[in-house]
Amino acid sequence: MLMRMIPTRVHALMDYGVGVLLIVAPWLFQFADESSAAKWISIIVGVAMLGLSAMTDYEGGVLAHVIPMRVHLMTDAIVGIFLAISPWLFGFADHGANAWLPFLIIGLGELMAAATTDPVPGARGARRGHAHPA
Repeated sequence: MLMRMIPTRVHALMDYGVGVLLIVAPWLFQFADESSAAKWISIIVGVAMLGLSAMTDYEGGVLAHVIPMRVHLMTDAIVGIFLAISPWLFGFADHGANAWLPFLIIGLGELMAAATTDPVPGARGARRGHAHPA
């Protein structure tokens, strides 16, 4: 079992960074003209990640605190799996590494972040003084 070592404050920063990265990825990695599916999956998932983060009950929840952190982490894991398999699921794995590799790397990163983030936000986690089980 992986240790829950990423605090929610750091996870929030990562969420917003990855959300923006996914939105700009089609142009940054130059696959916008190669695959419409890759472009729109990247943009839609990026916007969804920003929305999820803005409504999560953690330090990064800027709109509302309605989504529990454990639900957020489960969603991150599902998104990670989806991103990692989407090049093959939607048929853009043969469009070059610039199209499929970002999805695989970001997807695996999402899975790792979901597995290693402490699910208890901020001071509530620090008060308990120990890592929390999955």
